[in-house]
Amino acid sequence: MSASPPPRIPPSPYLGAYLMFLPPQHRITRRNLLCRIGGGFGALGLAAMLAGEGLVRADDAPKADNPLAPKPPMFPPRAKRVIFLFMNGGPSQVDTFDPKPALDKYKGQRPEGAALPTGRAKGGGLLPSPFSFSKQGQSGIEVSELFPNVGKVIDDICVVRSMHTNTPNHEPSLLMMNSGETQPTRPSLGSWLTYGLGSENQNLPGFVVFCPGQPVVGPQLWSNSFLPGVYQGTHINNSNTDPKQLIQDISNHNVPRGVERRQLDLLQQMNQEHDKERGGDDQLEARIASLEIAFRMQFEAQEAFDVGKETADTRKLYGDGQFANACLMARRLAERGVRMTQIYYGNGQPWDDHADILNHRNHAKQTDQAIAALLTDLKRTGLLDETLVLWGGEFGRTPTSEGQKGRDHNAKGFSMWLAGGGIKGGMIYGSTDEFGYAAAEKPVHVHDLHATILHCLGIDHEKLTFRYSGRDFRLTDVSGVVVKDILA
Repeated sequence: MSASPPPRIPPSPYLGAYLMFLPPQHRITRRNLLCRIGGGFGALGLAAMLAGEGLVRADDAPKADNPLAPKPPMFPPRAKRVIFLFMNGGPSQVDTFDPKPALDKYKGQRPEGAALPTGRAKGGGLLPSPFSFSKQGQSGIEVSELFPNVGKVIDDICVVRSMHTNTPNHEPSLLMMNSGETQPTRPSLGSWLTYGLGSENQNLPGFVVFCPGQPVVGPQLWSNSFLPGVYQGTHINNSNTDPKQLIQDISNHNVPRGVERRQLDLLQQMNQEHDKERGGDDQLEARIASLEIAFRMQFEAQEAFDVGKETADTRKLYGDGQFANACLMARRLAERGVRMTQIYYGNGQPWDDHADILNHRNHAKQTDQAIAALLTDLKRTGLLDETLVLWGGEFGRTPTSEGQKGRDHNAKGFSMWLAGGGIKGGMIYGSTDEFGYAAAEKPVHVHDLHATILHCLGIDHEKLTFRYSGRDFRLTDVSGVVVKDILA
């Protein structure tokens, strides 16, 4: 007996709902419909859209059932994870890690060599640093009095004094430092890392962001953009240190875990049947996997964020405060295999000291002990060799004054430092000009920094790509050079 013909599909604005309730033998998806009508031209536009939602890899490798499952690096890595200490607002290089005696010599003046445009207001004359510098460690690197504890571990640090970026405004520079693009259209560094390498811990997010509030740009700084949603950073508002407040509503106190497990299994089964009817859907499969990840987090997340489980001596090492606790939690996440942890110093742009650069003293006081403790603790536990630690902001500040005692934004030259994870310690790389305005020797663009970070984790920045909107995108766009001289 021949099969009955499919029912006639009436023209209707409710076509999608009608198709959903067809018998299974006649049911077609909207995607299949686009492939059939109009000679299939509708599917051409759909293909570009879905490329940004699926799990397309440059090597067309088979996809893992769990999108966060560990993936092999492209070559032997020097580091396994990243901790990024982000000083949002833009710390001044000439007051922290790049001393400039010429500022004292030409105080209040604007000699010809100090007349470089910054893209901002002209400002006043040269402003000497109110902070003294001294040589620290066996390497003799000059460090500001603002960071006495960091000075004690400077032999583990490589200070890059020749950083530069594209624009001297917060929003585009924050985005550039975090995603390699000045517009909010690209995935963040942490999203690229988890996309390329997955995570070693399947019970915790692969990319965690500590920020007590949010910087100017907000969640776009840790966005997955066109990468699948599972790679987005998990924002933890660390203004409260109670682990039950840090991660709320992670478990249902009215339903035993065994019952929750059975509920999730039923939901997973229904989702898999739904996926099977559609011939496999990468985006749907990623979302199904994320439900399982969320359930497993119940068992480990709150314990991982509970710094009260540390010894009194360890807590004393880090000190008190939001930033200190975040650094301690970052170490706990590192030893549990989280791929990237980013710590923002505070809400908004706290290092943005236009009115009085002396405010840098307060910011440094809140961070110096914890930063040094993090490096010391990682080294003590044997994690520093495989953990890349970065410190810095979105740009630097002008050597000239804004008002009487402040400094304006400056994207042409600033300092950042790296430690651990295959980086040479106790060295200075590059330099700015005599006054600290612009990168002069061995300039390092943000794209170069990103290329170097990926290299340390065993990734060729030119090969980690994702096809979206008809082209292959990458973190470093079309540029970036690995800074090999700083590699151990």
